[in-house]
Amino acid sequence: MTDPDTAVARTSPDRSHGPGAFVHSHDGGIPHIHSHRHGRVPADDLSAPAPDLHLHGVLLPGDEPVDLWISEGRFVEGPLSGARTVARDVWLLPGLVDAHCHVGLDAHGAVDHETSEHQALADREAGTLLIRDAGSPADTHWIDDREDLPRIIRAGRHIARPKRYIRNYAQEVDPEDLVAAVEQQVAAGDGWVKLVGDWIDRGTGDLAPLWSQQVAAEAIDRAHRLGARVTAHCFAEQSVAELVESGIDGIEHGTGITDEVVDLMAENQVALVPTMVNLETFPAIAEAGEAKFPVYAAHMRDLHARRFETIGKAKEAGVPIYAGTDAGGSLPHGLIGQEIELLARVGGLEWALGAASWRGRAWLGVPGVEPGASADVVVYDTDPRRDPGAVRHPRLVVLRGRVYPGDRDA
Repeated sequence: MTDPDTAVARTSPDRSHGPGAFVHSHDGGIPHIHSHRHGRVPADDLSAPAPDLHLHGVLLPGDEPVDLWISEGRFVEGPLSGARTVARDVWLLPGLVDAHCHVGLDAHGAVDHETSEHQALADREAGTLLIRDAGSPADTHWIDDREDLPRIIRAGRHIARPKRYIRNYAQEVDPEDLVAAVEQQVAAGDGWVKLVGDWIDRGTGDLAPLWSQQVAAEAIDRAHRLGARVTAHCFAEQSVAELVESGIDGIEHGTGITDEVVDLMAENQVALVPTMVNLETFPAIAEAGEAKFPVYAAHMRDLHARRFETIGKAKEAGVPIYAGTDAGGSLPHGLIGQEIELLARVGGLEWALGAASWRGRAWLGVPGVEPGASADVVVYDTDPRRDPGAVRHPRLVVLRGRVYPGDRDA
């Protein structure tokens, strides 16, 4: 990565190791191959009705064992005569949520259906059963017809100014056309719109807002009148301050949030999805841009150095924070476990699990474990609140009442 306009991460698919194989590192460690292999345990036949199932274990965030009963793909009151017991004496999490994910996108732009399918399967294997897709140039609505793939809540396509974001990602418009673009992406999405709030400005050699505050406020207001929420990619200080003042609903990354902005976000309950996995790539991004843009590189390093302090202040102030990996682009899918572990450094493991499970689902308006809800639950051999590594390796994944193998790779 030599151009900071395209440098967003240091990991990439490694096709030489087969489909679904990626070279990446955990928590800044040594890069290595991680291969998602599907179907190691036979899954239910999708052509047959979903079976009646029973699970027994501790349902987080509770502490007492419960019995979960599933019929026709939904949680029901039990017991059910003849239900197949899937697991006993386990730990259970409402299906995990990746609230910043990009299915249908790689480092070069939109990908084909087969690649999108591999991305979604990698997420499912990691326990991610609900995705808020924070911008994709590919139309992934076909996934809605696949009962074996995670649910997706879409934000349409990123909206950016011409030549002010990653090539082939965004709908690129001039400021006078931003409101019209918002209208188009509201129609393409599922109740969300994604703005690119800031990116490197080659003229100044540093991060800078893409939109004036007035234009951004008009676009946010238009989305709200159409019934959609708005979020924005923000690394630096100015963009996030102006967008929060303009009434935005969410901030992605948020490394430039100041104390004053934290207070306003908490007051208005503006959500923050910090994408901790992606923040770990900032030093590599800075290095890639050092020669041409030293001010930008220094800024990125500074944002990275205080990332835990920044997100920690937001958490303490009461800003609602949710888990998102920023998978897609250059980051592989299936990293929700790593995201949870990094979030735990901000507020503890149980808080981080809630950000990626029961609180994330409530924020997106999708039920968790309750009668009538879709039977989406992740099964662990050990308590993920006590064992940080457990969350990376679910034993089983139940999606819409069908059982799939989890990621059991050590």
